[in-house]
Amino acid sequence: MSAFPASRPEIQAFGALHTRLGECPVWDARQQLLWLIDSRDGLLLALDAQGDECRRFELPAPLGSFALNSDGRLVVALRESVVLLDPASGRLQTLGRLEEQHPHLRLNDGAALADGSFCVGTMHTFREPGEAPLGGLYRVDPTGHMARVDQGYGVVNGPVQHPVDGRVFVCDSAARRIYVYPQAGVAPWQRSLFADTQPLGSAPDGCCFDDEGGLWSALVHTGEIVRFDAQGRPGQRLRLPLAHPSSLCFGGPLLDELYVTSISDSGRLSASGPLDGRVLRLRGLGRRGASRSACDIQPPT
Repeated sequence: MSAFPASRPEIQAFGALHTRLGECPVWDARQQLLWLIDSRDGLLLALDAQGDECRRFELPAPLGSFALNSDGRLVVALRESVVLLDPASGRLQTLGRLEEQHPHLRLNDGAALADGSFCVGTMHTFREPGEAPLGGLYRVDPTGHMARVDQGYGVVNGPVQHPVDGRVFVCDSAARRIYVYPQAGVAPWQRSLFADTQPLGSAPDGCCFDDEGGLWSALVHTGEIVRFDAQGRPGQRLRLPLAHPSSLCFGGPLLDELYVTSISDSGRLSASGPLDGRVLRLRGLGRRGASRSACDIQPPT
């Protein structure tokens, strides 16, 4: 497979869903569903293979992120707490809360890790010059215990784990950098710089891996997606027919389709084009996705 596929992929809207702040797409391989959230409206949604909405949960806004759990429940990051959602009953079971309280601090992007835990970070916006961000990066372990593993992040996005070596990659959208951790062990985690997206003209947002170890990220300010190689160098880069892509994941029966969520009105970014706020599906990209883990969180009863 060549590093730069010769043909441009087919890019189309997937279904009719329109979001204000579409985020956190997750492909459910077992049910062949695409899950995602509309963060500003507190919606957790699932779309079927035709892009039609088939599941909807209304939760307190803003939503940060979520992950599938092994027992059919969903791990959800609300504003200040991480909960387990039982889809059958709608019951929420709190796993952990942020220790720090601030009007401009909340939980943001998160994802399942291979050990069954949930990794989630915060965003601390509207800081004064020189003001250190509160919050940081957290891990909810399989027993449901939530602990901070790093701090100093302005806006956490795209926690994602390498499909082979287990390294964890985390974006700080405020700093326009992507960091990497050698392993998801006990706290504190030790990070190093993987890529600086300032030369690309955008903050990095959501991320995913293809099966060759390429890290894909949404360039939220330039309307593009980009693939980084193992050394953090940008390579394949595609402009999309919308202004603000927010996150992405591989899906479809063969994991060879790329799904991209987007923003029409995040409160800070807005756009009113015909595809802004829609979900895009890219076919013919020349890549396949890496399988992603589900959480296996079973707190004591």
